[in-house]
Amino acid sequence: MKHKVLGVINLIHEADELERLTQSRCLATVPFGARYRLIDFALSSMVNSGISQVAVFAHTKYRSLMDHLGSGKHWDLQHRQSGLFILPPATDDIQEISRGDLYHFYQHRDYFERSSREYVVIARSHMVCNVDFEEVISSHLKQDADITIVCKRELQPSQGKARKVKMAEDGRITSIQDHYGRMLSDIVSMEMYVMRKELLMELVETSLAEGQDHLVRHAIFSRLGQLKVYGYMYEGFLGVVNTLSSYYDHSMSLLQPKVWKELFNQPGPVYTKVKDEPPARYSSGSHVSNSLIANGCRIEGTVLNSILFRGVHVEKGALVKDSIIMQNGKIGENSFVTSCILDKDVQVEENRDLRGTEAMPFLAGKKRVI
Repeated sequence: MKHKVLGVINLIHEADELERLTQSRCLATVPFGARYRLIDFALSSMVNSGISQVAVFAHTKYRSLMDHLGSGKHWDLQHRQSGLFILPPATDDIQEISRGDLYHFYQHRDYFERSSREYVVIARSHMVCNVDFEEVISSHLKQDADITIVCKRELQPSQGKARKVKMAEDGRITSIQDHYGRMLSDIVSMEMYVMRKELLMELVETSLAEGQDHLVRHAIFSRLGQLKVYGYMYEGFLGVVNTLSSYYDHSMSLLQPKVWKELFNQPGPVYTKVKDEPPARYSSGSHVSNSLIANGCRIEGTVLNSILFRGVHVEKGALVKDSIIMQNGKIGENSFVTSCILDKDVQVEENRDLRGTEAMPFLAGKKRVI
């Protein structure tokens, strides 16, 4: 990237309605697409755009986040002078932790001050997309904007929760939803913001001095008349994944080759933590159709329109249909699993019949035995 840019992935107070899937993990590390986690998409977009310094503002339940990200080597972010930084809350006080993102940015202001980067890109983890931030920065400079918000026109209502915005003909943002209300607009904010680092720190200090501590609601929404806030229209695939129904729907959409190619290859590949597993093994008599099967799986039964993560075992006579089976799951002989989401290490014993619906898939938490 021609311009020095600091990446920030903001995990503070992300909307989360994934029920048992986030009972022991943060939203950012929810498994997605057979071998990825939700945070991989924002992180990969930054790396592919030439951003070599990324800070992840962790908030709660971040043990799995630290395990997944490690030193950042799988995203080529293990450099000494830049690289990946995981910044958990600077306090153990519950009341302080519950404050807004601007407060947490302020607590780590020394991190921003030590960085020589001129611009900052702030993103969330629940926006599943593949963005070229170089193009966003170019648009930001061309419009001489104070803040650029990456937006997407959604003609069909999304199952996930996202803020809507209103935009003038010249691209200037005229209104932002205070929260997830019913604004009459088909343009959603992808919760990705570009601005100068100096402006961000100014907004942090000014807002906190006024008793306000939320980036969008206080620092940006209340200053639309003072700041030049423009939108950048993103044209690629977008999945807003912060509800159980949106997780299931967007996961199932990956079974469409067009969606898969668009999300995982354009404008660059999506990286994740590498685990050395043998190739999937298909036994004689097994049948698989229109499914994503990760490495390490053993298929002896039938899998239709489903997503299987690493190490899943489908035994003889078992049927998995329209379902998501996460890592190391086992489906016992002659069992039927339809429209289900089974978290890691779930064991379905022989001759069981689990049925959900597309509108309300059956969900089993980690390590459950059924």
